[in-house]
Amino acid sequence: MHEISRIPKDQQAATTPTGAAPKVGFVSLGCPKALVDSEQILTQLRAEGYDTAKSYDGADLVIVNTCGFIDAAVQESLDAIGEALAENGKVIVTGCLGAKKDGDGNDLIKSIHPKVLAVTGPHALGEVMQEVHHHLPKPHEPFIDLVPPQGVKLTPKHYAYLKISEGCNHRCSFCIIPSMRGDLVSRPIGELMLEAENLFKSGVKELLVISQDTSAYGVDVKFRSGFWNGRPIKTHMTQLLEALGQLAKQYGAWVRAHYVYPYPHVDQVIPMMGENLLPYLDIPLQHAHPDVLKRMKRPASGEKNLDRIQAWRAMNPDLTIRSTFIAGFPGETEAEFEYLLDFLKEAQIDRLGCFAYSPVEGATANELDNPVPDEVREERRGRVMLLQEEISRKRLQAKVGKTIRVLIDELTPSGAKGRSAADAPEIDGIVYVKKPFEPHKKLAVGQFVDVEITRADAHDLWGEA
Repeated sequence: MHEISRIPKDQQAATTPTGAAPKVGFVSLGCPKALVDSEQILTQLRAEGYDTAKSYDGADLVIVNTCGFIDAAVQESLDAIGEALAENGKVIVTGCLGAKKDGDGNDLIKSIHPKVLAVTGPHALGEVMQEVHHHLPKPHEPFIDLVPPQGVKLTPKHYAYLKISEGCNHRCSFCIIPSMRGDLVSRPIGELMLEAENLFKSGVKELLVISQDTSAYGVDVKFRSGFWNGRPIKTHMTQLLEALGQLAKQYGAWVRAHYVYPYPHVDQVIPMMGENLLPYLDIPLQHAHPDVLKRMKRPASGEKNLDRIQAWRAMNPDLTIRSTFIAGFPGETEAEFEYLLDFLKEAQIDRLGCFAYSPVEGATANELDNPVPDEVREERRGRVMLLQEEISRKRLQAKVGKTIRVLIDELTPSGAKGRSAADAPEIDGIVYVKKPFEPHKKLAVGQFVDVEITRADAHDLWGEA
């Protein structure tokens, strides 16, 4: 049931036939960082001899890992909790929504769903396991041999997320994540390298580096040195990505960096990017106008970001940049929005998502003057996406006739779906690969193939292996 109907069957952790072992169902919602939390809980459950159930009926209790970032995610999480209570009755809740309070200062979840067994916040493996032990005593003997070195994963076998830190030191006015996940806490670099090695050994061909702020990795420990294979290595984003790229090369794999703030030291990473450490940066810019960024309390100005992007592309012409933006932030004037459009025309962002500003309970942005009307927010979001469609179409059209490396994600009757170095799973485009004519050429999930691109639209590519 991990993620009943929300995670495809090929992404569900396998159920282990352990006879009378107590069974736990799992529903995982939210971002990749929450998914990693889910994987850690599932790994610990399996290590202690618990089995996993794929239906409410087969579960002795259900854990729901929630998201609480925006209103739509809050409602989805509350609905999932209600469904689990109705279908099973024994529910433990964890995740970001578990840290939220209602207007009276009480636990939001308990006030809406008082029958839940327990509620914890995010990144709370110990607390979750303590509640599981209380409500569903663990088996007498742990089945350690059932746990693979890489742990239990909810992603397909050929790619995985590596969460390098928890929390965030920024206090962006539209965001409540620090109030739920706390300040930045970096994981030891040796521990990360060991986890990455175990993942590559298990068959992972793409490692996606995630956090709330990847560029700040190591700030909290003053970039102290750790050790990997007997050699000192600094707890710093630059050294981490370099080491991961070298490790990935040994396994013929990819490393992709997400949530990278445009700090100056990112400049050092760009020349390292190539076949293994992918020339891809996911940078959450959010806006371009200096006054809007100031109201957002973002750590960088729009002019510097444009200069930096142009410098990065000069260093590495193959670089793909993904970013997210907010339209209709409180106080945003038409002139400030037009400034954003001009920035996008110059920056030529490869992959872009835009959200109409959504007030989040507890965010300081709610107190700003001159909120933008709902219809204007949506209209501006639409204008951004219309512009981006034109930009993306031109950038993808330039790839027609070229041969690019593609990682196969799924087989189809006509061939396969895959992704290039420019495409992160779930959020970017797809490369549709035509079935090879030669009988000796076989496509397989997790395989790299060279594909000649024959067609493109504003989002995806088509080609032949």
